[in-house]
Amino acid sequence: MAKRGRALNFRAGTLLLALGLVAASCGDGAAEESEPADTPETTYPTTAATTDAPTATTTAAPTTTSAATTTSSTTTSSTTTSPPAGLWEQVAGGDGCMCADGSDYSFWVREADPKRVVFYLEGGGACFTAATCSFMDDDYSATTGESDDPTGAGGVFDFSNPANPLAGSSFVGAPYCTGDVHIGNNVHQYSDDLTVYHNGFANASRALAELHSRFPGATEIVVAGSSAGSVAAPFFGGLASDLYPDAKVSVVADASGAYPSNPVINVAIGSLWGAFSVVPDWPVNEGVTPAEWGVPEMFIQAGLHDPDIRFARFDNAFDSTQLRYAELAGFDASNMDQLIRSNEARIEEAGVTVSSYLAPGEGHTILGSDTMYTLAVEGVVFVDWLTEYLAADEPIADVSCLDCSP
Repeated sequence: MAKRGRALNFRAGTLLLALGLVAASCGDGAAEESEPADTPETTYPTTAATTDAPTATTTAAPTTTSAATTTSSTTTSSTTTSPPAGLWEQVAGGDGCMCADGSDYSFWVREADPKRVVFYLEGGGACFTAATCSFMDDDYSATTGESDDPTGAGGVFDFSNPANPLAGSSFVGAPYCTGDVHIGNNVHQYSDDLTVYHNGFANASRALAELHSRFPGATEIVVAGSSAGSVAAPFFGGLASDLYPDAKVSVVADASGAYPSNPVINVAIGSLWGAFSVVPDWPVNEGVTPAEWGVPEMFIQAGLHDPDIRFARFDNAFDSTQLRYAELAGFDASNMDQLIRSNEARIEEAGVTVSSYLAPGEGHTILGSDTMYTLAVEGVVFVDWLTEYLAADEPIADVSCLDCSP
């Protein structure tokens, strides 16, 4: 699908983005072959914890500094031999890539069809206080490693299922271990004994750079994410579109539709994560302020930047995990089904179309679950809807529960 030409400008002193993004902010890493798992159980993709958490409180923020990053003008890639097609390999992020606790970061690659590639952003909570960012609790994962191995996972990772529309695709999976929905670029001291590396943008960018290095001729790119990963999926969809200006880019955001844009919260949490420092210098972003950089803007700004990007989302109407994190962040999500519809209307009023699938109940995420093959809303099975969306060049009809009761 031919795409409109668009200017790419880069703000001096900020991270290099778009074509410059392939430098990835982290150094080369070594790849290791992943053997098939002994059991189909896996922690990938991770969903946010549902245990009770302390109520978030507002305190004076300690001094913050920008996360260390390094960039270059060329792509980076592992130098080891790739495993046979279809097996997952673990790739070390290298220097500059790290998790919230400062430990090493790694991601996963599966080589299959080089023309059809999926960039997947893992979920797993978010943190913005000393209580929620503690490495001792389970509000988010602060490390990556073998536990993130996608081998044997379900949903879109079940490559043996003939109904899976992504079964033959190559995959690059970016695990999540920084508490910042993959857009952080800051080191923040939350207490005397808790310093968090919100390094999500550098980590995910390194994985995206690997995708571009391994599959430079890809013609179909799917940028998908679940939970926290779905917040950043439209943002990285825009960056992927810059890397592949002639490719068809489709975004699938799985379970983040209830988070609105609130200027006060955007600034408060965004400043902790350093999220505004990674805003691309796209022409449409000129004049955008930290107060205006919220979750819906991920769709709006990427879609206005490149109108050829296609967007889709999935949500449960009363997602209990989104409700918990909305409350922690200070959002009122008590009427969640209405809030989800309102957020989508705001995006579309700005000129960006989103194909949506709204299911009833309190569940959270679908892309990593075999529920995607059986869930039906108003007679439309989700996998059929997803397959139609990925095959189409234009938006497809929305699907919405009539009785969305929990």
